[in-house]
Amino acid sequence: MMGGMTAEQIWTPEPSTADASALAEFARWVAEHRGVATADYAELHDWSVRDLDGFWSALAEFAGVRFHDRARAVLGRREMPGTKWFPGATLNYAEHALAPGDGRADDDIAVVFAREDGVERTVSYGELRDEVARARAGLRALGVGRGDRVVALAPNCVETLVAFLAAASLGATWSSCSPDFGTRAVVDRFAQIEPTVLVAVDGYRYGGKGYDIRATVDALRGQLPTLSATVLVPYLDPAAVVEGTVAWADLLAGSHTELEFEPVPFDHPLWVLYSSGTTGLPKGIVHGHGGIVLEHIKMIRLQMDQGPGDRLFWYTTTGWMMWNFLVSGLLVGTTVVLYDGSPAHPDLGVLWALAQRHRITLLGSSAPYVQSCLKAGLRPRDAYDLSSVRAFGSTGAPLSVEGFRWLADAVSERMQIASVSGGTDLCTAFLGAAPTVPVWLGELSCAQLGASAKAFDEAGKELVDEVGELVITEPMPSMPVSFWNDPDGSRLRAAYFEDYPGVWRHGDWIKITPRGSSVIYGRSDSTLNRGGVRMGTADFYAVVEGSDQVQDSLVIDTSALGADDGALLCFLVLAPGVSLDDVEPSLRRTLRTELSPRHVPDRFITVAEIPRTLNGKKCEVPVKKILAGVPVDRAVSRGALANPSALDPFLTARESGLLSG
Repeated sequence: MMGGMTAEQIWTPEPSTADASALAEFARWVAEHRGVATADYAELHDWSVRDLDGFWSALAEFAGVRFHDRARAVLGRREMPGTKWFPGATLNYAEHALAPGDGRADDDIAVVFAREDGVERTVSYGELRDEVARARAGLRALGVGRGDRVVALAPNCVETLVAFLAAASLGATWSSCSPDFGTRAVVDRFAQIEPTVLVAVDGYRYGGKGYDIRATVDALRGQLPTLSATVLVPYLDPAAVVEGTVAWADLLAGSHTELEFEPVPFDHPLWVLYSSGTTGLPKGIVHGHGGIVLEHIKMIRLQMDQGPGDRLFWYTTTGWMMWNFLVSGLLVGTTVVLYDGSPAHPDLGVLWALAQRHRITLLGSSAPYVQSCLKAGLRPRDAYDLSSVRAFGSTGAPLSVEGFRWLADAVSERMQIASVSGGTDLCTAFLGAAPTVPVWLGELSCAQLGASAKAFDEAGKELVDEVGELVITEPMPSMPVSFWNDPDGSRLRAAYFEDYPGVWRHGDWIKITPRGSSVIYGRSDSTLNRGGVRMGTADFYAVVEGSDQVQDSLVIDTSALGADDGALLCFLVLAPGVSLDDVEPSLRRTLRTELSPRHVPDRFITVAEIPRTLNGKKCEVPVKKILAGVPVDRAVSRGALANPSALDPFLTARESGLLSG
């Protein structure tokens, strides 16, 4: 989308619907109660990043944030890093998720759970409160208190949610990994934070198969010396036991107790998320109760227009930040829909069938899922009643132009396409959509309220309609409170603030249009540099993977790390029965005509699979380092990969002469 004012508008808000949105209600409230009148979203956003005190305090009041102790100020310290939000305030995340009111009456539906083998469960807010109260009492009996860590090796299910909310209600700190993580990957994460209690399942289902992980649970108990107890959820086999563990039913078996919430400081650690860990140990990213409450209420209620009566779904596992985001739907009284299983079993229609069956209002998944549906020729609108779905959320990678067109054509032209971009680092999106802003083809509609997202050149000058580094120039409450075991903050500063002092550098290439919409071009540390012209990888993948003959791809520019003469290499996973000779000529022509001659690789090389992190991200930078001669143990931690054996072809590439242009 190179022309700033010429992009095709593929969705426009209905005026009456936009006016009835929570975002429009908030704008009217701000005008009435704060005297700040705004004519449109752009003006509201401008105010939100200019007057941080005014915006965030207004949001807290509008949303009815339940403070036990009031803050002395909105901002005790403004500079990044080390911003201090709402000093003196106390609150609790779990209270905002569970307290009655605003669509959280006892008989209102809190959770709908579905598993790929047909197991389903519906949980009311009253039932959820009761289970959390019992789990809270059980955790206390196991010695868990404020500041202790409770960790989970568990899927996206009701028991995981109950354990999290119980831990949060106590002021304990939560962390989770998906049950498909191997022992080493789990230990690399959990051992850092020295947990008191581990909640684990006996196994999980995926792709039509059951996987028994009791051996992994036993191994973890031996490698996490701080554990005082392990709680076993019989998820795969109702009769499953592991000697020396506490049964989930026994954890909840105590006498009924009233649900209470420990008031904690605004920045008290709520959970620890993790960086990908592709080089060295994953960094433990700590988020606070207050910052997450404010940020997620803003995102889910205002930007996504979800509230009581709505049903929010995002396809995720507990090892990805989108799980933490999804369950925050409870903060605004919406019903959260949890799905555990493969998005392609028994076929790619499973999520669309889920949306029809449970009347989902916001259906979220990833850009690769959209691409898979497109390639398979699906037309969900012809097979399912998707009239409840007002918006489709996409994240995890840039959504291609073809993906936008497919959603509008094959799903619904009346459905808002909410392509969003953010990160585990802030556990939110800072670029995305709004119910009052149009959707332009291939673009993220707007920066989110309170997110001062800009494109910078290397000298720190703001760019408009040009590609630059994505930066955040003003603090946000959900920025990390800290990294775990980083007492002086040096690792956190090195991660985000070295290039532009006082400004958060996120690590993506972005172009922000004069309309305020944006396009993400991929990670800036995996940039292609051809003939002095820097290019992002997102456009490249959109073209290459747009071919029915290509299932996956990875593009690497080895010149960026000083390899002799460098080369642009494109690794391809081909569809069954397709040879490189079949596809290479057409790929070269298409890349040359649709992008530029500079985008045509020096070599195309076939591989069986592309290395990906445990969260499904392509390993561009580690592979680039390996091909440039960096020893593999310095380039990547195999435990951080979903498919470590996929590295093998790249380990031999240097000796095979593939780097010569």
